[in-house]
Amino acid sequence: MSLWSARSLVFSTSAAVLVLEILAGRLLAPYVGVSLETFTGIIGTVLAGISVGAWAGGRAADHRPPRSLLGPLLVGGGLASLASPTIVDSVGSGLRGGGPVTIVILAAFGFLLPAMLLSAVTPVVVKIRLQQLSETGSVVGAFSAVGTAGAIFGTFFTGFVLLAALPTRPIVLGLGFLLVVVGLVMMRLGSGRSILTLIFALVLAFPLSVAGGPCDVETTYYCVDIETDGERPDGRFLRLDDLRHSHVDLADPTHLEFRYIEVFADVVDSQSHPGSLDVLSIGGGGFTIPRWVSSTRPGSTNTVLELDPGLVDVAVAELGLDLSTIARVETGDARLTVAGLPQGAFDVVVGDAFGGRAVPWHLTTLEFVSEIQARLASDGVYVLNVIDRPPNRFARAEAATLLAVFGYVGVVAPSEFFADESGGNFVLVASDRPLEVLRLRDAIAERAGEESVLTGTALLDWLEEAAVLTDDFAPVDQLLSR
Repeated sequence: MSLWSARSLVFSTSAAVLVLEILAGRLLAPYVGVSLETFTGIIGTVLAGISVGAWAGGRAADHRPPRSLLGPLLVGGGLASLASPTIVDSVGSGLRGGGPVTIVILAAFGFLLPAMLLSAVTPVVVKIRLQQLSETGSVVGAFSAVGTAGAIFGTFFTGFVLLAALPTRPIVLGLGFLLVVVGLVMMRLGSGRSILTLIFALVLAFPLSVAGGPCDVETTYYCVDIETDGERPDGRFLRLDDLRHSHVDLADPTHLEFRYIEVFADVVDSQSHPGSLDVLSIGGGGFTIPRWVSSTRPGSTNTVLELDPGLVDVAVAELGLDLSTIARVETGDARLTVAGLPQGAFDVVVGDAFGGRAVPWHLTTLEFVSEIQARLASDGVYVLNVIDRPPNRFARAEAATLLAVFGYVGVVAPSEFFADESGGNFVLVASDRPLEVLRLRDAIAERAGEESVLTGTALLDWLEEAAVLTDDFAPVDQLLSR
């Protein structure tokens, strides 16, 4: 084997492992969501596959002619890659809900085997190229460097190019077939066995070629499903990955299905001046609040910051969004786009951006909250949604962070949430002028809501000694998972 061929093989198989690792996040998301725990489980599982594969490949190369191993490893890795989405769908449908154990189990079923088989290639190639013991260091070091370079290429190319251009499953389909074909060429099999292997690969690839997986639409960031509300013919639920994020009534934009959205409306009505408003929404989703504002406050302007351009397209095509009612839609990371907005321009800022069940950590910190404060008018109000479960450490920490920036803060949730007996959506309210708590409680009572409003000394007692989140320390996922 020539040096060029050997290096190309190590580079390509190392790249393939990292391609699969990044795609694993998208394939697992409909079943376990997207969080730090998800990526931790995937990375750890793939690293385990790399470790076992490297050990097993080196051991096999010492006991068998190494050239005879390369073809079967590539064919096996390709077939395992082709099978991984189908395996994830089959196993994941019974393991929904997340949690470290579930994530690792699902990642292992889908991606441990292909990572092992493809990672076994490098020590086999090293064995082939190693001519004398005096060259051991340089040969092993060179191929380790080439493999790392391939992993870097696979990471960058997948994250920056492939996922922006193609859905996940066609990428897996192309990668798996390429590995199988190269492996068959290296095995120099007779035509009969080659044809049988290709037929087997086609059988594995069939679900990828005729079905789009569990998503109605796959965007760069989300597996998107649109579900019809069985109780409202015009109602539509927007599901992103494993969580219902929004509800829209196509015929009635004033209908608010989710409790926390009703609280948002209570806050806007009770804490802002009458008439039209300038509203900034961080997170578009189904654009429920911008529609409601346009309908109930004619003449209002809505500026929406949404990470995913594909989600805006879905809202227009499937959820009846009329973009003419939105003054401005900025796609991209809200932390970056907020910095370009005018100061003191908004009466209300609505925070409802989520990655899975967590607010992205960099949208929770003291520094970001200060950016929000600067964009609000002097009597403006910031209202945001967070999800937490007992002991509700994250909700407390975010409320403490708001209190470090704003003069007045309130938390709205069912009373059992404050007693750490239950959890779910907490609505946090912040302003630099006193909150009109009685008006807010009246608005909640008028719709027969059961939420309590915690402010002042009662809020401080509930916060206990919660830490203020900063750019240097914002362990959002860890606070949620404990």
